[in-house]
Amino acid sequence: MKRTMSWIVVGGAMLGLAGAACAAEGYVLQAGHPSLSAWRLPARPPAPDDNKWSEPKAELGKKLFFDPRLSGTGQVTCASCHMPERGWEDGLPTAVRFGGQVMPVAAPTLVNVGYNSIFMWDGRVPSLEKQAFAGQGKPADLNAMSTVEPEVAIARLNGVKGYRAAFEAAFPGEGLTRETVAKAIASFERTIVSNDSPFDRWVRGDASAMSAQQVRGFGIFVGKGNCASCHDAPNFTDNGFHNIGLKSYADANHPRGRFAQRPLKLMDGAFKTPTLRDIALRAPYFHDGSAKTLMEVVEHYDRGGDVKTNLSPEMHPLQLSAQEKEDLVQFLLALTSPHKPFVYPVLAAD
Repeated sequence: MKRTMSWIVVGGAMLGLAGAACAAEGYVLQAGHPSLSAWRLPARPPAPDDNKWSEPKAELGKKLFFDPRLSGTGQVTCASCHMPERGWEDGLPTAVRFGGQVMPVAAPTLVNVGYNSIFMWDGRVPSLEKQAFAGQGKPADLNAMSTVEPEVAIARLNGVKGYRAAFEAAFPGEGLTRETVAKAIASFERTIVSNDSPFDRWVRGDASAMSAQQVRGFGIFVGKGNCASCHDAPNFTDNGFHNIGLKSYADANHPRGRFAQRPLKLMDGAFKTPTLRDIALRAPYFHDGSAKTLMEVVEHYDRGGDVKTNLSPEMHPLQLSAQEKEDLVQFLLALTSPHKPFVYPVLAAD
């Protein structure tokens, strides 16, 4: 790609950046510049033709997301692992199922999940609807510690008058089934959106939304830091799979990621690229929860990873200076939107 002169506005002065410091290979680091338009998220995540988004579906899905009656034990909800107050994760290094079973990977965030095109750390699910449907089955999360068939939970919900009415309003004539439960939950998950961060406001033209240091950090993110090669526009993910050389990959018992679905050498130890939106709310980091801070994340990439076996071609030592690392961390902090306190739903009454 031809290297062009880019510009950054600092303290009202426009300064040129060229050569290795050229921020963005085509991005102009000026608030609201048209070259940044790729980073603008669509106002609402897309929905499939057989489950077009509606308010009644989303409101119903919100109740189901927090209702333990959907689980085999009657004690587990989707929110058991995806808590709104913890960035729609659980705040643990790796997930812990009901009953204390420690999982080998972290609970993935649901922030902006509706913009994704493939789901789960290993990409085994192609849609939100299929993920919500599979979650009801054995040995899936909602039934993992139960011998109860998922149909029993559906029958339990069918006994709730409030749910029968809500399903008829959201899915006229379709009834209360595992399929409509999945569609409702997926519709709610498409409302979990982060798109008003300081970075988003800066992209839209608010020059005061990010500090000069954060703007420099964005230049590193899309330039020398090579972060945007995987954390791509507009949702800071390429929906791809990469082995980033975590120490846990050397553990013979560690899951092999995408390799389980696509048995190719490059996919061994490769896990899905997570979005970085609302990242400040979501420590610890990486699929194994091994990084406690964003600086630890930056240091890992600066080293080019730890385990070099089967490393992604995108991974290499970055040789960032101490200042560049600080700038990059400050930019990452600019990716979190302000959110109103989440109001838990009142569940449908018996």
